[in-house]
Amino acid sequence: MGNSEERAEGAGPFTTRLTWRLEAGDTAVWESRAARKRGTLAVRESSPRRAGAAALTRLRRLNGIAAGSFTFGGTLFVLGAALAQFSAMSATGTATIYFAGGVFFTLGGYASLVQAINAPRRESAAASLTTHRFRWWSYEPGRIDWLSTFVLFAGTLVFGINLLDSFLQGLTVQQMNRLVWAPDMVGCLLFLISGQLAVVEVCHGRLCLERRSLGWWIVALNQLGSVLFMVAALAAFTRPETGSLVSVGIANWGTLTGALCFAVAGVLQAFEHP
Repeated sequence: MGNSEERAEGAGPFTTRLTWRLEAGDTAVWESRAARKRGTLAVRESSPRRAGAAALTRLRRLNGIAAGSFTFGGTLFVLGAALAQFSAMSATGTATIYFAGGVFFTLGGYASLVQAINAPRRESAAASLTTHRFRWWSYEPGRIDWLSTFVLFAGTLVFGINLLDSFLQGLTVQQMNRLVWAPDMVGCLLFLISGQLAVVEVCHGRLCLERRSLGWWIVALNQLGSVLFMVAALAAFTRPETGSLVSVGIANWGTLTGALCFAVAGVLQAFEHP
């Protein structure tokens, strides 16, 4: 076809950006996030090449579901943490709000995974994007976008265990730490791993500050939210000797500010579409 691959960028086994020199002299640039979120492949000195209309519609719908779910889920977590910190609402009441928020987070995580599964694929020879049949599931750990969204989805499921167990009454300190705190820690760790993979994807394997990139801001806010969730989880450990949390205030404020980051990132994600 007269095209040659010029440079691949990424980290470890993952490729996040490919550059080709086209026969006509232009340069084509494929980026993982741009193809997945916007269905585009950049061609310098020319207009971007887009996936087909059906693929763009699919990406737009999935992005809308994910963005709305993270916005609503984050808002509910903010509400739950605020009520836990400033009101006398019962533990069951706040647990119900958190659980509703967790359902939205799980929906957002799965929508993000399905979007990655059905992202337009690059065609090196033609420097174009092609769309395959719609799938609800695939196993592609060699793709960083798939791995990041899969780990995120897994984290939301583990959080679901934590949120369900928080409804249990009469637990001992050991049971609280095993059934409620431990899944919380695992979920936070998975969120951090997913966020770091997303940072690698948007920064192509190096540290970067892309203030003009909407994708970078979304990824940065989500990772900050994951860090704050981890701080909240560490503060929510129940001391065996006293039966009290390490710090109720830090646990509530960490959850509130972390959830606010996810909610704001969800609002921004609504604008990152084809």
